[in-house]
Amino acid sequence: MDMEVLERPLPKPSAEDYVNVRLLEALVEAGLALEYLRRGLVRNAAGKAFQAWKALMAALLRLELDKLKNIAKTGEERRWLESTAVPRVPTSRMTSLSQTLEDVGHVGVSAWTAMALKLHDYQYHGPDPDMALSKYRTREEAAKDVILLLRELVERVEAIRNRVRWSPELEKTLQTLKKEVA
Repeated sequence: MDMEVLERPLPKPSAEDYVNVRLLEALVEAGLALEYLRRGLVRNAAGKAFQAWKALMAALLRLELDKLKNIAKTGEERRWLESTAVPRVPTSRMTSLSQTLEDVGHVGVSAWTAMALKLHDYQYHGPDPDMALSKYRTREEAAKDVILLLRELVERVEAIRNRVRWSPELEKTLQTLKKEVA
């Protein structure tokens, strides 16, 4: 996987290739999560899995922007979707954004976003037998959810491949990741 993709400047959300770049970012971050798992760095893997999911959400939000703006209740909400939600995907709003994506047809994305947010907490707090700061008692529990989240990410990327301009780089990265999470 070409890790340099993470260092490239992002195109503007209005650019035609924004969704493709975010999908590639999601796949590369997912590959890094697997690399960290192989090295036994579960907290780092959890963080990368979260970043991968967040990049996927950015791609989905941009892909569905017109539908999302149509169901937005106010002009302010429509502007916020375009100016903030798509380019930044604020962590504090990921739950509500995933619920909105469900409203436009992305069934189950809310539950997976909840898992990504649990992994984000784990990244900072690590395993917690008392489950006061983290929802994972052991690193093995978190590692299993990293894999589950990455499998879901692969399925969601495959599900939208016909809706975006698909590049050979995306295909190669997807196929590599797909083999690794199988």
